[in-house]
Amino acid sequence: MLNELSIIGHFYPENTMLRKMLVRHSMQVRLKALEIAEMPENKSLNIDLDVVSAGALLHDIGIKECDAPSILCNGSNHYLCHGIIGAEMLRDYGKEFNVDLEKYARICERHTGSGLTAKEIEQQGLPLPHKDFLPETIEEKLVCFADSFFSKSGRMEEKSVDKIRKSMMKFGIDTLERFDAMCELFHV
Repeated sequence: MLNELSIIGHFYPENTMLRKMLVRHSMQVRLKALEIAEMPENKSLNIDLDVVSAGALLHDIGIKECDAPSILCNGSNHYLCHGIIGAEMLRDYGKEFNVDLEKYARICERHTGSGLTAKEIEQQGLPLPHKDFLPETIEEKLVCFADSFFSKSGRMEEKSVDKIRKSMMKFGIDTLERFDAMCELFHV
C-alpha cells in the first residue's frame, strides 16, 4: 500500500513550515476531491478513490524546488514548473524504491489551472516544455479541479466557483472553458 506521507517525508523534513503548509493544502484538495467523487451524481464516473486520494496528497510535491518565497519555497525554478518537477521527483523516487508512481506523476504535471496546452505555453511564453499538460483521466481531472478551490497562500480558505472562474478568465477563454467543463462533469 502506498504511503503518501512517507513519500512527502522523503523530500520535506518533519516539523518545517513548508511541509506543514504543503500537507495542509494537499489535505484540503484531497478532502474536496473525495467529497466531489462521493456525490451521488458522480458515482457513475467510476472514480478510483485511492488514486484521487494519493494524487491529491502528492500533486504539489515539486513546490520546494521553485522560487515562491510567499509560500515558503526558496528554490530556483519558476513556480509554474512545480508540476513537471514534482512528476520527475516521483518518477525518480519510484525508480529508487521500486514502486510505480506514474499515475501520480501525471497528476503532478497536469494539475496547473485547468491544464495547459502547448499552444498556451508557447503564446504566453511560459517556462514549460511546449507540449500539452491537460488532465486526461477522470482522476487527473478531479485533482486538477479540486486544487482550483484552494490556494497555498493567505488564509487558505475554500474559494467559490465564481471567484475561481474570475481567476481562470485572466488566463484566457480556453482555460475558463476547460474549468467550466469540469464543473459540468463533476456536477458542481
